[in-house]
Amino acid sequence: MVPAASDVTAAPAVTAVGVLAAANVVSNRVLPRSWYVPWNMAVALGLTVIALGWDRRSPHEVGFVEWRQGLRWGAGTAGGVTALYLCGLALPATRELFDDDRASEELSRLLFDAFVAVPLGTVVLEEVAFRGVVPALFESRWGPRAGVGGAAALFGLWHVLPSWTLGSANAGVRTAVEGPSGRLLTVTGSVLGTAAAGVAFSWLRRRSGSLLAPVILHTSTNSLGYLLAGALRHWRAS
Repeated sequence: MVPAASDVTAAPAVTAVGVLAAANVVSNRVLPRSWYVPWNMAVALGLTVIALGWDRRSPHEVGFVEWRQGLRWGAGTAGGVTALYLCGLALPATRELFDDDRASEELSRLLFDAFVAVPLGTVVLEEVAFRGVVPALFESRWGPRAGVGGAAALFGLWHVLPSWTLGSANAGVRTAVEGPSGRLLTVTGSVLGTAAAGVAFSWLRRRSGSLLAPVILHTSTNSLGYLLAGALRHWRAS
């Protein structure tokens, strides 16, 4: 039986948020790139222990169920993202958005980023944290709105440090936000955009009943972006 919100201490939820804050700084400002995947997977495991072990949330609350349903929803939404990306790459007006220096010109590095670093280093942690653990901890204490809204807000703030250099890495963003206020606009836009994406991912997680659905959609969004950026750079260089 799940205890009433008034009977539940906030300690696990506060601890999870603290772990995420510390992990974000360590990942973006302390550890070398070679530690990105193992560090983030370890953080995801630690958050899972907090939710399932310490706070006694069920696998259903965290989203570790309904894998078949999650696969169906994830594949469908990933197909939509693929079609949207290909249209964006084909149109000159939006093609610059794919010109991103973070996509390596080295094929081996590009493939590693797309198929290892993104799914295992980025997506696993972010989905376990912001669509699994944090919503489960928050909702059990403060209700469904806090679960979705709080997780989405934290997901937006999670992108402050990664977006700090986005204006210099992405040609489309760099052109749009030139000037002294460019970085502020870039970071603010990234926070708001990822918070909104967090709400959409949360809807997908709840609609499918499984964390696998947003994992697939998130992986396709990020990994395909890297692959198309790398393809664009290779095409322009040839």
